[in-house]
Amino acid sequence: MHFSFAQMAANSGFFRNPNFAMPAADSQKHDILQPSEAVLSSVSLSERFSRILTFIRFSHTIFALPFALGSMVVAAGGWPSARIVALILLAMVFARTAAMTFNRLADWEIDKRNPRTSGRHKLISRQAAIGLLIFSSAAFVGTCWFINSLCFYLSAVALAIVFLYSLTKRFTSSSHFFLGLALSVSPVGAWLAVRGHFDFPPLVLAAAVLLWVAGFDLIYATQDVDFDRAAGLHSLVVRLGVPRTLAVAQALHAVMWILLGVFGWTAGLGKGFAIGLALILPALVYEHRTARKMDIAAINIAFFQSNAFVGLVFVAAVVADQMLR
Repeated sequence: MHFSFAQMAANSGFFRNPNFAMPAADSQKHDILQPSEAVLSSVSLSERFSRILTFIRFSHTIFALPFALGSMVVAAGGWPSARIVALILLAMVFARTAAMTFNRLADWEIDKRNPRTSGRHKLISRQAAIGLLIFSSAAFVGTCWFINSLCFYLSAVALAIVFLYSLTKRFTSSSHFFLGLALSVSPVGAWLAVRGHFDFPPLVLAAAVLLWVAGFDLIYATQDVDFDRAAGLHSLVVRLGVPRTLAVAQALHAVMWILLGVFGWTAGLGKGFAIGLALILPALVYEHRTARKMDIAAINIAFFQSNAFVGLVFVAAVVADQMLR
C-alpha cells in the first residue's frame, strides 16, 4: 500500500466469467500466475496465516497504531481500562485488515502487471480475500458496538473512508492524501473510544498523521512512476515528476512536525513529549536525504525504519509525559 490502515469497488477484472474458456497454452500460463484452489488448500494452517499477514502487509500496522495508542493515552490521562485497550487494538487490526484486503481486491489485475506487486495475488485466492474482507469488516463494526454507541454509528463511515483510498488513483493525483485521510481516522477513533465525544487535540493529531502519511507515500510512489504513467494511473509523481514530488513531501513533513507540536500544546503535554518531538525531526531528515539518492533499496529501508521510528517515539513520548506528571 503503497502502507498501507487503508486501501480499495470492483474494476473490470474483479469477477471472473465462469463461461470463459482459456486455450490450453494460455491456461498453463494462467496456472503459473494464479494459484489454484488445490495448491492453496494443501498448505498448512500456519502457512495460510503467514500468507494472509503478508497479503495485508501486517508489519505496516506499526505506522498507524502508535498514533492511535498515543491519542488513547492522552484522552484517558493515562492508561484506560484493559477492556478499552483490547477493543481499540481489535478495532485497529480489523479495520486495517478490511482496508488492505479491499485494496488488494480493487487492484488485483493492476498488481499483476506491476513487477513490484506481481506476487501479491499468489498468496491467497480471490475467494479467500473476499471472505477475509467480509469477516474483517463485520468484526470491525461488531467491535465498535462493544466500545460505545458513537463509535458504532461511525463505524460504517470509517470503513467508507479507508476503502475510498484504493479507488482514488483511478481519477485523482491526490490519492496520497486520501491514504493519509484513511490512517488519520485511527487517532480520532481511539479518542472517541475513551471519551465518547470529539475534541480539538485528536483532530490536530489526525491532520498531522494525514500529512505524514501523504508525505511518505509520495516518496514510496517514486518507485512506481514509470508503471503508473504507462498504466494511466494518477499520482502526484506522474503529474509533477520525481524532484518536485520529493520537495512537496518534504514540505508536508515539515508542517506535520509543526502540527505534532500543536497537538502537544493543545493536549497539555510537557517536557517528555517535547523530547520525543526533538527526536522525530532527524528521522524525517534522514528519510528525505535517503529519498534524494533515488536508490530503491535504500528508500525501502529508510521508509520502514524512519516511519516506524517516528511512530514508536511518538507513543513513547506521550507515555513518558504522562508518567512524569
